[in-house]
Amino acid sequence: MQLTQSYDGTGHVDFVGAGPGDPELLTLKALNAFERADVTLHDRLISDEVLALAGKTAQLVNVGKAGFGPSWKQEDIDALLVEHALKGQRVVRLKSGDPTVFGRLDEEIEAVEAAGISWRIVPGITAASAAVAGIGQSLTRRGRNSSVRFLTGHDMKGFADHDWTALARAGSVAAIYMGKKSARFIQGRLIMHGADRQTPVTLIENATRPDQRILETTLDQLPTDLNAADMDGPTLTFYGLAPRQATAALTEFKKEHA
Repeated sequence: MQLTQSYDGTGHVDFVGAGPGDPELLTLKALNAFERADVTLHDRLISDEVLALAGKTAQLVNVGKAGFGPSWKQEDIDALLVEHALKGQRVVRLKSGDPTVFGRLDEEIEAVEAAGISWRIVPGITAASAAVAGIGQSLTRRGRNSSVRFLTGHDMKGFADHDWTALARAGSVAAIYMGKKSARFIQGRLIMHGADRQTPVTLIENATRPDQRILETTLDQLPTDLNAADMDGPTLTFYGLAPRQATAALTEFKKEHA
C-alpha cells in the first residue's frame, strides 16, 4: 500500500477492493474504510450485499462502466474523486475484485495526486482467486503450469490481442476477464496457433454469490455452449482448467437443498 502527502484542508481517497461479491470476503481494512467514508464512488458490479455495509450517512454514487455499453467517462470519474476530496470529504473508490487488476487504477491515482490529495490502496480478493476456488482448482500446479496469465478479453481498441503462441501450448492456464463477447475471437486465435480443441475451459458467472453458475466446456465448444448458457452476469473464463468433480457435485447438492 502507498500513501502520498496531501495539502492542508483536503480530504482523502481510498481505492478499495470490494472482492468478487460475497460480503464475507471483504477484508477488515476494506470494511473499515467503507464504513467511515463520506462518499463512495462504486463500480456497476458491486453486489447489493456489499453496498448495504456502507455507513448510514454515506453518499453512494454508481460510476459503473459496461463493456460495449453506456458508461461513465474515465475523466468524469477522475474529476468527481477530486471534487469530493477537495471538499474535505473521505472518499472511497470502491472497485470490484482487486483495484490493481484491470481497474484503471493508475489513471485515478494520477488525478488525485495532481490535485495534492492523499490516497491509499486497500487490496481485495480478485475474481480469479475467488472463482478458481469455486471450482476446487489451483491457478498453478507442479508439472502442469508454473505460471498463469491474467488477460482481458477486450481493451479500448476492441478485442485484445495476446501472445497466442504461448497460450496455445499444452498446460497453459489463463484467467480471462471480460471474455464473453470475445469468446469466438479467443477460440479462433488459439486454434490458429495450434491449441488442442479439447483443452478444458470453465466459465464462472457471479463467482461467490448465491446465484453462481459454472459452465464446463472445451475450446472447441466454447462459443456454442456459452451462447446456450445465456450468461448475463459478470463472468470469468478459465482456459486450461476444468472443475473438480467433487466440487461440481457439492454445487449441485447446495442447489437441491437451498
